[in-house]
Amino acid sequence: MDTNPLNPQSALPEVTKEQLIADFKVVIADAEAILKASASQSGESLAALRDKASESLAVAKEKLAEAQAMAKQKGLIAAAATDRYVHESPWVAVGVAAGLGLVVGALLNRR
Repeated sequence: MDTNPLNPQSALPEVTKEQLIADFKVVIADAEAILKASASQSGESLAALRDKASESLAVAKEKLAEAQAMAKQKGLIAAAATDRYVHESPWVAVGVAAGLGLVVGALLNRR
């Protein structure tokens, strides 16, 4: 496996927004099933539902942690690239920052 710190795909699998949403929908569905079952049932069926919900929650937590690590890694890569660009082209960076400042100032002045 590639361990290049500048390669966001090197150590972490790609976790998409759709996958996270689907995983959380499963967790929510399992939690709703537990609530419904706890009102009318007890014993083995409730324990099985609780185990299933716990398993779904663990998977969702793991994927959320992976997404957080991926976002952090991509943020560090973007920061490094920005730093490198600013050091290589400082006047362009100053011009871009001034232009953005003017745009934001104009937008805030409209209010």
